[in-house]
Amino acid sequence: MNWSYQIYNNNQWTQARFNSFIKSALRSASQRWPPKYTVLKEAYVGTFTNPASGRQAKFYKCNVCKEDFVAKNIEVNHIIPVVPITGFDNWDSVIARLFCEADGLEVVCKPCHKTITKEENATRKSKE
Repeated sequence: MNWSYQIYNNNQWTQARFNSFIKSALRSASQRWPPKYTVLKEAYVGTFTNPASGRQAKFYKCNVCKEDFVAKNIEVNHIIPVVPITGFDNWDSVIARLFCEADGLEVVCKPCHKTITKEENATRKSKE
């Protein structure tokens, strides 16, 4: 099948719209991927009082800065980017990287994740 000439949604969607739809569906499914919960469990440090709210909260250790953060301030990062630094290659490879095993994932705080993502995007842009 030649994907570049495929008609999507009765010719109402462009290739970009179709790709966006597929990416969204895959990302949604990846939120339930069991290895994600394995790395979260490994990064769990305990339930403590959240200084911001005064309530009990689960805390996790960031794999980059080694600080402890409440659950809402951490993310699970793919060590090997889902979309390679060289850009999109093919759906099979994207799916393989998205649904990787626990050793391909890490728990990072939102500030560290933002830095990682910014560096990856800058590298991608420089390769264009």
